[in-house]
Amino acid sequence: MTFNPFKKTPITKMMFFVCMDIILIILSIWISFLIRFDGQIPSQYSPFLLKLCILAIIFIIPMFYFQKLYSFSWSYVSTNEAVSLFKATTASFIFLSIAIYISKYFPNFVNFPRSTIFISYILVFIFCGLIRFAKRIYVSLAGSSKTVKKDRTLIVGAGDAGEQILRNMLSLKSGHYNTVGFVDDNKIKQGVQIHGIKVLGKISDIPEIVIKNQIKQLIIALPSASGKVIQKAVELGKKAGLRKIKIVPPLNEVIGEISLKNLRDVDVSDLLGREPINLDTKEIENLIRGKVVLITGAAGSIGSELSRQVSKFKPADLVILDQDETGIFNISKELQNKLPNLKIHSVVADVIDAQKIQRIFNEFKPNLVLHAAAYKHVPLMEAQPDQAVKNNILGTKTLVEQSLASNVEKLIFISTDKAVNPTSVMGTTKRIGEMICQVYNQRNNTKFISVRFGNVLDSRGSVIPIFRDQIKKRGPVEVTDPEMKRYFMLNSEACLLVMQAGAMGQGGEVFVLDMGKPIKILDLAKDMIRLSGFEPDKDIAIVFTGIRPGEKLFEEILTAEEGILATKNQKIFIAKMKNTQVEVLEKSIKTLEDILHKGSSHQEIKDFLKTIIA
Repeated sequence: MTFNPFKKTPITKMMFFVCMDIILIILSIWISFLIRFDGQIPSQYSPFLLKLCILAIIFIIPMFYFQKLYSFSWSYVSTNEAVSLFKATTASFIFLSIAIYISKYFPNFVNFPRSTIFISYILVFIFCGLIRFAKRIYVSLAGSSKTVKKDRTLIVGAGDAGEQILRNMLSLKSGHYNTVGFVDDNKIKQGVQIHGIKVLGKISDIPEIVIKNQIKQLIIALPSASGKVIQKAVELGKKAGLRKIKIVPPLNEVIGEISLKNLRDVDVSDLLGREPINLDTKEIENLIRGKVVLITGAAGSIGSELSRQVSKFKPADLVILDQDETGIFNISKELQNKLPNLKIHSVVADVIDAQKIQRIFNEFKPNLVLHAAAYKHVPLMEAQPDQAVKNNILGTKTLVEQSLASNVEKLIFISTDKAVNPTSVMGTTKRIGEMICQVYNQRNNTKFISVRFGNVLDSRGSVIPIFRDQIKKRGPVEVTDPEMKRYFMLNSEACLLVMQAGAMGQGGEVFVLDMGKPIKILDLAKDMIRLSGFEPDKDIAIVFTGIRPGEKLFEEILTAEEGILATKNQKIFIAKMKNTQVEVLEKSIKTLEDILHKGSSHQEIKDFLKTIIA
């Protein structure tokens, strides 16, 4: 059983260290006098000893308190506490020396042996430092005797993330990690030791190091590395026969310091290029901080991630809205657990319910609206175009009109690359949503902004969960066409860029996110099969099912006529859109409503949608 003298409360912990520091200060001063007088303290110096102890306690304890040396974690004590201890000890002994020097005019301090101050200073720093590092030293020594039972682990990346992961491992009383070494491609780091653990080589040396050191587990601590580097590390680890490979997620997915709880299994999203995103967080903070933010479609993949990202920038109130009650409940509980002080209002509602939307705006008075509610599944919307029109067009119009009536500062409309030269009902309805935001931007003070991007890897509508389920069943994995390509981006990255674009927008823009290079769906399927430990077309078959209704082999980001304008963010562009006539669009939407009310055929709805975007 591990000794823990202050398990109950922080006050108990603080009092323990205060008492220990007082004892160690007295002990340090007494030893300094013994050293100064060769083990025999003359009787005339006994008063000095007592007075110096009292004076040292008066100066040192408050200085330790102000340097937060009584509010640290004993298990996770680090060099930060060592630096704070040095500063506090140095400052307190400087003040102590000044006080003694001034007191030379008083008879009690005449002929005071001043060398004892310097000796005491060194001893206080050593003794008070040892008591603070005692638990980590004990855990390290106790843990080293149990390493046989732990997985021998190799960390890829000897940077800040790797150091934090190692420090977290060393602080554990028990666990499944026995870190053997690091690998890193930085030449300067070769042979360097971090917390006593050596950098054994480069990433290309993984197979050799794994065999030589009997490694059982690989941890990739490269949160800012490219997909190619991560893919190389994963492939070399698998080549060496490793089954356990964990990864530190991108930094935008981590709140606070990186620790073992952030580790997860390697996913296909880690292999598709994780170029760092440059954000003006101050600009995003100005958009969100202290504002009432309403997010529609908050139970969906994009809406829920927007809720997570927005919550980090401290809105005054966060209103999350969706017709999916279970999804709203889940994201609400998740946010409340992570951020208990955040004011969250969970609303179950449909964006096409104009009266309910009006009541919501009147009650919460949002300053910012992020409109992510939409039907996005292409084949389903081909079969049910009436529902796509109601949700994606009329629902957007309802929110836009209510935003104008409520003097909302900004509404950000989440669009899609399928709105470019649309061949599907879904893409067409999203394009009309962009047009609505453009024409209504000319009224009142509300700014309407659209942000257009492609597929997000971890969304519910993505091929990723479909492929994952098919692989679990040992195939076959179904790909529509060997030449099918799509743009992909991580959900968290897309949502951060949406907020950045919204912060930059002055109204009426259609922003386009740089999605990188398009990826073949066939290559994606093969990567996922390999990550699962199988070989494509050997262990798991890949079959081609043909293009579905409304789909294209390749989705464009822009039409040939549009072109783009650069912004200050290299990942965000503005599409140069042709002007939409307000009267024409309003008349078209009114006709569309009449067609729906008449119960017209699906083909009639599709035909009329084409005339609106022609």
